[in-house]
Amino acid sequence: QGRLVESGGGSVQAGGSLRLSCVISVYTYSSYCMGWFRQGPGKEREGVATIEKDGVTNYADSVKGRFTISQDNAANTLYLQMNSLRPEDTAMYYCAAKSGRNCPPITIWRGLYNYWGQGTQVTVSS
Repeated sequence: QGRLVESGGGSVQAGGSLRLSCVISVYTYSSYCMGWFRQGPGKEREGVATIEKDGVTNYADSVKGRFTISQDNAANTLYLQMNSLRPEDTAMYYCAAKSGRNCPPITIWRGLYNYWGQGTQVTVSS
């Protein structure tokens, strides 16, 4: 069984920064693709960023140049550094793990990720 626990969400003004963390307790973590997803009010869940074990990353167009996904393998922790935040970034943010070393394209995720965290809320005010 796997367990993912997010933290680091909060309220911030537009232009501000937050760093989300996700502590991962997944068996054979070394063979997982990891990702951050979000679901804004009245919106469908969407992919934000993914990272493979060898460090290959992929981002949604809406966050490129502003968000950075990273991982600390020794600490089994996934991060999402979010800079230049915008009101449209307001959402519940989830981390997720998918078995297998390679991540699918950022827009293809439904039914593919085995484990999900409970989410952490990010609210950006204008």
